[in-house]
Amino acid sequence: MAHITDLDLPNIEELLAGEGSIDIGYKYPVGEVAVATDQHQALAMLRRRDTESLAETLLRLDAAVATAMEHGEFTDEINR
Repeated sequence: MAHITDLDLPNIEELLAGEGSIDIGYKYPVGEVAVATDQHQALAMLRRRDTESLAETLLRLDAAVATAMEHGEFTDEINR
């Protein structure tokens, strides 16, 4: 299992350096979520899985941010 201190999140770091943001928390009625946005739009909106650690959620968020930035494909697990 990954620990928060061991994480390499280069895509999230790049997003934050470019004035983007991430939000991690509980959103009723969805549950626990992790959202990454740039200055214009949401790049990735993930639901935290039942068996997933916070570190694993952040790793998935980092991968989803990369997909959005490199291919313009946005991940939305919240608005189904």
